[in-house]
Amino acid sequence: MDLESVRDAFERASRKQRSGESSTMECVERVLQEVTTALEKVRACDANTAEDVRPYLSELHSALCKLAPIQELSASQKDVSVSIAKYGKVLDKFFCTDIAKAWRDVNWPDEALCRIIAIHFYRQGLFDLGDCFISEALDEEGASIREPFIEIFQILENLKMKNLEPALRWARIRHSALMQKGSPLEFELHRLQFLQLLLKGLRPEALQYARKNFRPFSDQHMAEIQRLMGCLLWTGKLESSPYSDLLSVSCWDEIAYKFIRECCSFLGQSYESPLQVTLAAGMQALPTLLKMATVLASKKQEWQLLKQLPVEIELSKEFQFHSIFACPVSKDQSTAENPPMLMPCCHVLCKQSLQKLAKNHTFKCPYCPAEVNMSQCRPIYF
Repeated sequence: MDLESVRDAFERASRKQRSGESSTMECVERVLQEVTTALEKVRACDANTAEDVRPYLSELHSALCKLAPIQELSASQKDVSVSIAKYGKVLDKFFCTDIAKAWRDVNWPDEALCRIIAIHFYRQGLFDLGDCFISEALDEEGASIREPFIEIFQILENLKMKNLEPALRWARIRHSALMQKGSPLEFELHRLQFLQLLLKGLRPEALQYARKNFRPFSDQHMAEIQRLMGCLLWTGKLESSPYSDLLSVSCWDEIAYKFIRECCSFLGQSYESPLQVTLAAGMQALPTLLKMATVLASKKQEWQLLKQLPVEIELSKEFQFHSIFACPVSKDQSTAENPPMLMPCCHVLCKQSLQKLAKNHTFKCPYCPAEVNMSQCRPIYF
């Protein structure tokens, strides 16, 4: 079952609710109209006794019996209740309220987990919260973790105000490393600064800035530099020039995105928060884990004692960071207990396969004539 079925059930319930509301209001309006008409008739006849009013009340009673508002409202309410109940059943099938049965006691270092959470707070700009969390959860100061992220957020705030100097200063300090990586960040910052000067009508200053700062990037970005030189002819009217695409608002969003990526790279961090990626991957895997836990419970097998999952869990490509090695001899996937091992001949088998082949003496590689000793093999990591 996918979210489409949940959405369809919700739409049906919503339509029933709107239809029920409309019919209820129409019924109430008709009742109100009959009561108002009867009241006007009573007032018009100037009745003095109950007998004078009785004919009008009888007429109102007959009209209301004919309308049958109670039955109509009950039927409408029943339709709405049935559709909501069906929607609830669809939700119950789709969402598992007890996700705790998929829980497994994983031996994970508390300190490492706390650092991941603290870094997530700092990555989100929640510096006070991060400091508070570190002071309570870790026996260390948060300054060493916090400072790089404070600098990043200060530069991003300046970029929002179209002040490029802090970002340029950061890039100049790391010029050699950025050039070695082939990163276009520093050049694109200079390009934006050049265009800002032209937008202010400062053509001589823009030309001087280009001469000073574009030279180191001429090999990689000559075509772009030539376009920027063409912009000099349109100073003061760039918006209506053939180079107006260079002034797109998205350029600022793109430079902020690239700046964050480079900062994270220099910090040895991924662009996405590790905590956020872990939670997203866990949410994607949770339905399969819940199903496995339920099946194992029905077979009276202990979920907590499993060292390897009985089925493969499919995750989206953005959550696949490492290659998975399958031993060519046993066809088993490698695990922490059965890691891939590199032999001197550069062929790879899983550890258990090597142990079976070795049996306390040298053996031939299954794929070449090389003689191998178990002590010569070492684990490799993908």
